Amino acid sequence: MLEKVFWLGCNSSIEELLQFMDFRKWDQLDHDCLVNIFAKVGRGDTESFMESMLMDVPFVCKSWHKASLDPKCWERLIFPIISTSLYNTDVETEDWTCDPFLKRFVSEYRINKSFSITAFIKFMVNRSKGCATEIRLPVCASEEALKHVAASCPRLKNLSLPADVVYYKSRMIPDMIGKWKDLENLLMGSCYHDMEKIISQIGLHCKNFYFLCIPDCLVCEDAASAIAKLPNLKHIFMQNTKIERDNFVKLLKGCKNLVSLDARKCLGFDAGDKEISELASHISDFKCQGSRVFDRHSEEGKYVWFHDFVYDGY
Repeated sequence: MLEKVFWLGCNSSIEELLQFMDFRKWDQLDHDCLVNIFAKVGRGDTESFMESMLMDVPFVCKSWHKASLDPKCWERLIFPIISTSLYNTDVETEDWTCDPFLKRFVSEYRINKSFSITAFIKFMVNRSKGCATEIRLPVCASEEALKHVAASCPRLKNLSLPADVVYYKSRMIPDMIGKWKDLENLLMGSCYHDMEKIISQIGLHCKNFYFLCIPDCLVCEDAASAIAKLPNLKHIFMQNTKIERDNFVKLLKGCKNLVSLDARKCLGFDAGDKEISELASHISDFKCQGSRVFDRHSEEGKYVWFHDFVYDGY
């Protein structure tokens, strides 16, 4: 039976596990066995895991409830997409009443109306008790929530920051990076500000860092130089990023250990550039299809680099 349970824990969803346990002595399973099963299920790439672990598993029986509280079950904090009544994260958005996931959470745990999204993020981070190694934050994460994550997750290896959080709160991120000595993988979308500062902090504090994911970002000269100095960088994903040719060349010359570089549909250099092809010849998986140059001073150029001009102005 335990072999079957472990197989399900590795290859199935929480729902399938519940169905199987309906006709087994699920309440007699060893605590550590349950924790290992839930932790293995949580390693799957699924947004429903957090909901299942919060609102299904704990209500099966006392032993499942106890197992669901173990920090090993919360090493991956993959927050679901949370819907709010406002979508401008320049304002700290705390209106959760239109989100089905949070409405169910509030109902199941009988929480009063003073509940906030920031409180929920802090609740989940606290449940990991410093064991979290991966976090994907929701769009509506506030500054208070970000500070709590930085202070409470010292073992973090993989961090995903949605575009809106990066765009509106980029100045916070460099100080946060310094807290995570074990960081290996960073995804941040729409980073138009402070990238050089963020990458420099990675170079100073994160010696095992090897994967940078920066789609739809702006890579200026200083940022390209900072990326080129990361000693163990092996993978870069930068589709739809804005990077001028000279800066891209500087990046290629500095990143000697790259295994993969996805620079498709970028603006600033030509996909057919011979020098770029030669510089990237050592990269086993190099993609730049659809990338093109443009006139920075044209109407298109003014639009593409608009954020750059705005940032330089204040």
